[in-house]
Amino acid sequence: MLFRQIIHEDLGCASYLVGDTAAGVAAVVDPQWDIDPYLHLARLHGVRVEHVLETHNHADHVSGHGRLARATGATIHIHELAGAEYPHEPFADGWRLALGEGASVEAVHTPGHRPEHTSFLLRDAGRGGDPWAVLSGDSLFVGDVARPDLAIEPRQGAAEIFRSLHERLLALPEETEVWPGHLGGSLCGSSGIDLKTSSTIGFERRHNRALELDDEAEFVADAVATLGGRPPNVEHIVALNRGPLVESISSPTRLTPHGFEAAIATGALAVDSRTNEQFDEAHIPASISASAYDTGFATKVAEVVPVDAELLIVAASDGNELEAAELLAAVGLRVRGYLGGGMAAWRAEDRPVARIEAIDLAELARRLDGDGGPRVIDVRGAGEWEEGHVPGSLHVPFAELRDRLDELPRDRPLATICKAGKRSGLAASILQREGFEGVIHVSRGNAAAWPARTAS
Repeated sequence: MLFRQIIHEDLGCASYLVGDTAAGVAAVVDPQWDIDPYLHLARLHGVRVEHVLETHNHADHVSGHGRLARATGATIHIHELAGAEYPHEPFADGWRLALGEGASVEAVHTPGHRPEHTSFLLRDAGRGGDPWAVLSGDSLFVGDVARPDLAIEPRQGAAEIFRSLHERLLALPEETEVWPGHLGGSLCGSSGIDLKTSSTIGFERRHNRALELDDEAEFVADAVATLGGRPPNVEHIVALNRGPLVESISSPTRLTPHGFEAAIATGALAVDSRTNEQFDEAHIPASISASAYDTGFATKVAEVVPVDAELLIVAASDGNELEAAELLAAVGLRVRGYLGGGMAAWRAEDRPVARIEAIDLAELARRLDGDGGPRVIDVRGAGEWEEGHVPGSLHVPFAELRDRLDELPRDRPLATICKAGKRSGLAASILQREGFEGVIHVSRGNAAAWPARTAS
């Protein structure tokens, strides 16, 4: 049996290639937008991708099922409750798919995250034919369970997740391997999702905090109380995944500095995908900073730009801009063009640049001790803020910044801060774009470490 896990590091998503090398047949489960890894693996192992299986209509990323079906001729399969509008073969609970004589997949309906959500049991005839693994999708994660609020009323969703876990998945033998649809960093669970790629039913039963709650009412109350921020543009992404097959979201055009400037003048929004440090040193005026070198790049951009925005990319070197565009397409964002030659081309023509002052925690402390110091804007999440923050700072999570600009003072400098300087760099660029003067980026230092610093 051929089995491979493919991880999308930027989104924290996991997909799978499952096949029978003797029969030369394979299926892809929950394909990511970039289908090249599946085509590459299929060539390496001499199998044909004949089936695409979806655990559900994804809400945090655009599926590559349309691209994969076009490239391979594969049939797409999804639960009958999904309401899919594209050509597909619907299935119900208990449906089985044979991949040659050796490998097979069985559908286990596990609603909660979404009504159609389905996990898949894997069987290998060469190892006795009993289920040896479950592809748990967005139901059971390593160290966590899925969020219940992206499709139906949260308490109803949580109750269905509880029953799916305790009546279906936890009934599997303890040695059954668990291969989830998301890893740490995904917004489809909570901060409890582990970065590990797999587990077992027995290990999760013993160590997964959510599974310690064996009373349904207690589980529901906890699931609702611990909900974090929703993935951005949920309705838009679900509509793309449920609707007619999508094979292309954007075809970025290489732009000269003049063309790039003209596009900004007509309303396009420039996203600088270089490092935050490079952005602070010099950037194109009115652009925002989101480093594609860090995980969560596409999600962070989707949190702060309108879903219908026309985006432009500035990258560190040729080729990186197309990678950034593909990452943005994976969350349903369209890239109109990119700056050919990057900032080197822009500066070679002596075009204007903007800068943001970057400081560390020690310098921030020095300025706060004096008169006329900056107002600190903490852009971390609520849980991080509660762990510790700079006294007197204003808490505005970066995803809320665009809607809360009226709460910020314009008569003094603003200093943005987070945990590692990434979200605060994005926030500083947004503030500068919105006309705030004297914006400061605390690029080094964790806001939660402030009490320790003052106590030393």
